[in-house]
Amino acid sequence: MSLSPADAATRRAALVDLIDETIVSARAADRVDLVARLAAARTRVADPRLRVVVVGPLNQGKSRFVNALLGVDVCSVGDDETTAVPTLVQHGDRPRADFVLAGDGAERIEIPPGDLARITPATPCADGRTVQRLEVSAPSPLLADGLVFVDTPGVGRHGNPHTAATLTLIASADAVFVVSDASQEFTAPEMSFLRQVHTLCPASAVLLTKTDLYPHWRRILDADRAHLQDAGLDVPLVPVSSLLREYALRTDDASLNAESGFSAVYDFLRERVVERNADAARVSVARDVKRVIEHLTLGVRSELTALRDPEAGVAAVEDLQRAKTAAETLRTRAARWQITLADGIADLAADVDHDLRDRLRSVTRAAEESVDECDPGREWPRLGQWLGEQVAESVGDNFVWAHERALALAGTVGEHFALDDARLPELRLGDLSGLLAPVGDLSDLESGRIGVGQKVLVGMKGSYGGVLMFGLVTTLMGMALVNPISVGAGVVLGTKAYRDDKQARVAKRRADAKIAIRKFTDDVSFQVGKESKDRLRVIQRQLRDHFTDIADQTLRSLSESMTVAQDAANVEQQERHRRAADLERQVTELTGMRDRMARFAEAQA
Repeated sequence: MSLSPADAATRRAALVDLIDETIVSARAADRVDLVARLAAARTRVADPRLRVVVVGPLNQGKSRFVNALLGVDVCSVGDDETTAVPTLVQHGDRPRADFVLAGDGAERIEIPPGDLARITPATPCADGRTVQRLEVSAPSPLLADGLVFVDTPGVGRHGNPHTAATLTLIASADAVFVVSDASQEFTAPEMSFLRQVHTLCPASAVLLTKTDLYPHWRRILDADRAHLQDAGLDVPLVPVSSLLREYALRTDDASLNAESGFSAVYDFLRERVVERNADAARVSVARDVKRVIEHLTLGVRSELTALRDPEAGVAAVEDLQRAKTAAETLRTRAARWQITLADGIADLAADVDHDLRDRLRSVTRAAEESVDECDPGREWPRLGQWLGEQVAESVGDNFVWAHERALALAGTVGEHFALDDARLPELRLGDLSGLLAPVGDLSDLESGRIGVGQKVLVGMKGSYGGVLMFGLVTTLMGMALVNPISVGAGVVLGTKAYRDDKQARVAKRRADAKIAIRKFTDDVSFQVGKESKDRLRVIQRQLRDHFTDIADQTLRSLSESMTVAQDAANVEQQERHRRAADLERQVTELTGMRDRMARFAEAQA
């Protein structure tokens, strides 16, 4: 069942009110740790912004699509590479543009919106510091609904530095649009990139842009669908025309707007992104808050049991003591989840490193085989482009595989806590925008072309011996030193010398090409391997801190419950009745909040 925006807002407000009630109860119980957990949950509900990342190769119409979708010009459009840094577009009451400088301080500098097209990572107004991203605010109904769009630099070409950073954005995105124009069907690098995108973010769709420019776009659409089907990718493929959309908005033409294909884009955003994420977020928050309520209820019920029946209270204290002992073991380094985490990270680091080396070795072997089959001097630009694409694909596949394994490890560690409804942490993979920056370019290789004069010299050097040798022999026959026989021998030996020299030059170029290829892939392996180890250490710390907080919260709940249950035995009879009535009221309130939160968790959109 779909919810209207008004119904969704009403449900969100009800959930926020319920969280606020729980925060009041947690503060009354002096549970600051649980208050922080509830505050984080409240933020996720009250600010339900969803990040939609737009990716694709250069000059495919990403920026124009974002402008046409929002109905405002927020991204620069041009024939060359206009999006040099990621551009984040969000809702604002007035147009505003800021660029965020790289660094821990995340310094922001406001710029005129008209200067967006001139912003590069090394723009002069950054005072020598690198621009990390652009943030643009604009009034738009679509942005007001909580969507945030990220327009990314182009990916997929040789030497392109943006692919790794784009994969990082995709890993934390709520939805992804992969843009490919209708000039040709999917290429192999595009299919590989699309597979990586769909693995990192299942809520993805492919946009076939510029349908107004290419009359044969329907044949390309059918071919692309066949490619997706052959690859086993269940990804929506939507043909769109940003130009028609812009014209339809200017002329208020509903038929042109329908022909532009943007209605299907809105349907995807509404059904596959907004509604699904709202349901998932609501269920996740509801389960998280329900767990907090159970922590609060535990102490109240323990004290109430001890007040009503001291003998039952003694038994409850013993149960709590055993549970506390078990919870204390979760905090030690010898805890099973700590061992699982440490062993899992060690195994994952080794597997990721081996996977990367194996992929790069396969690329190196394939490149060397190509070198042996041609003259690398003539084919070096083509080989360089192919090598760059294959290396980028290998690094991307390794990144995606490591991300999947890290998520699986987080789930395995969470199983030790026996909390089926526990929310796993969002793994922050760090900023990979400069991942391959220290890697040098592929070394240049001589073309192997030599001039006519050099060719003549090589032939003459080879023919000199033939002329002299056969000339001396023929002089014994009474002939001159230079005669038709000696000249013919010189021509034959000169031709052979030229061919031998040419083969030697080709062999040298092949050897130099293989050395350059190995050096390039070794540099990539060294740099990416180091970044992978650093990224896994960050993930280990995130998981360790997350599950340590869960263990601390459980231990504190059990400790305080046991304390209040023991103290209840020493309460006077009159005070016992008054305190029991107060606790019964608290139990009733907490039970009601838990039941209401459970209904939120079980509700279906």
